[in-house]
Amino acid sequence: MTTFSPSRVSSVSAMFNYVNFAVAGVMMAGGIYFMDATFAGKGFYAMAALMLVSATVQITKTVRDNEEAEKIHNKIEEARTERILAEVSASKPV
Repeated sequence: MTTFSPSRVSSVSAMFNYVNFAVAGVMMAGGIYFMDATFAGKGFYAMAALMLVSATVQITKTVRDNEEAEKIHNKIEEARTERILAEVSASKPV
């Protein structure tokens, strides 16, 4: 039986992701700040950008949680199957 162990993200990859997010945030904030629009229009775009980031984080967490729940469910089912097979093989006469 092989066990699956998720690979960890390297520190370089994690740092790239953080820097990428920061640069995108600065670019979005700069674009909204320098946009030729009323204060209300800029506020609308700023709220939409924050909501998009929030929704992205929530979707990511939901997908991760569903994957982890599926892995746990599969481990439980595998253990249940192993137990049933052990009981059946122990009860068979030789």
